[in-house]
Amino acid sequence: MNNPDRLPVRQNVAMMSGYHSPQLDVTVRLNTNESPVPPPDGWVQALRAAQSGIDWNRYPDRAAHELRAALAKHERVAPEQVFAANGSNEVLQCLMLAFGGPGRSALTFEPTYALHSHISRLAATEVVVGDRRDDFSLDTDYASAMVAQHRPAVTFLCSPNNPTGMVEPPQLVERLLADVSALPGLLLMDEAYGQFDPHTAVDLIDDGRHLAVARTYSKTWSMAAARLGYLVAPSWVVAELDKVTLPYHLDTFKQIAGRLALEYEDEMNDRVAMLVAERERMAANLDQLPVHHWPSGANFILLRPDSGDGDGVWQGLVDRSVLVRNCSSWPRLAGCLRVTVGSPAENDAFLSALSEVLT
Repeated sequence: MNNPDRLPVRQNVAMMSGYHSPQLDVTVRLNTNESPVPPPDGWVQALRAAQSGIDWNRYPDRAAHELRAALAKHERVAPEQVFAANGSNEVLQCLMLAFGGPGRSALTFEPTYALHSHISRLAATEVVVGDRRDDFSLDTDYASAMVAQHRPAVTFLCSPNNPTGMVEPPQLVERLLADVSALPGLLLMDEAYGQFDPHTAVDLIDDGRHLAVARTYSKTWSMAAARLGYLVAPSWVVAELDKVTLPYHLDTFKQIAGRLALEYEDEMNDRVAMLVAERERMAANLDQLPVHHWPSGANFILLRPDSGDGDGVWQGLVDRSVLVRNCSSWPRLAGCLRVTVGSPAENDAFLSALSEVLT
């Protein structure tokens, strides 16, 4: 209810609801696509040792030079083509502060990651929503036509897509990149789950292309608690993001943590392989239950009970101390649930609970 004695919030913010994931006290938590295993012990010990050398009374390196140089080496780009922030969501926020705004639009294709449209609206950017096919794939000609018609400043693609798990074909990415570059606009590839996909748009990064790729430490690097993400983009894009970020936004401890993590890439790849094997095992078990599920290239699976009662199944799982993500209220996802691939024991608990709820 409006109070005439208070300053009203911006009208577009007043019409929003925040983006939140339920945090319930359950035994098995498979709702936020976190890694089920911690980072390597070697990383933990190295981080503890490095902490002793921090000058806590001094501000951090504002430009995060060492972290960006390490990320640049890891991604095989130049340091000036890397931007780091507090999670990939802050990366997206800075991108829209720099390239969105009044009189500009952002294009998304639903269903997809809800923060793309949410952050765009927070940045006072009009959101144009395109649709995917019934199987949640994206028609290339349709997507190209949407770019030509609406001329968005930023076009969002998520691959593997969240929450469907589906991977965008490289041909689609290259077609849309050509389309947005001709406007000119910017194609943002959200690769939060990129390590699960053998293809990456980072290979297309060049200062002459209008492409930016967002990645995160939260998933495959087992560092969700650190809230660290980064963008690989043309140097002219990164230069603009440096203008809109807050001073000293990336603390020293986090910069060190991110740099050291890159020394444990083999362990990260082993985690990815384990999760892929578990994902395929879960999918095979779901084939035996009265649910439909979509092919996933990420560390989660989107499913819909044949009954269509996603809310009831979600509650039944919670009653059995298993938490998954209820997507039933999301665009085009009525009755759908998304389950994170956890440890073998967690996945067994989920499959057992789901079987009980459905039978």
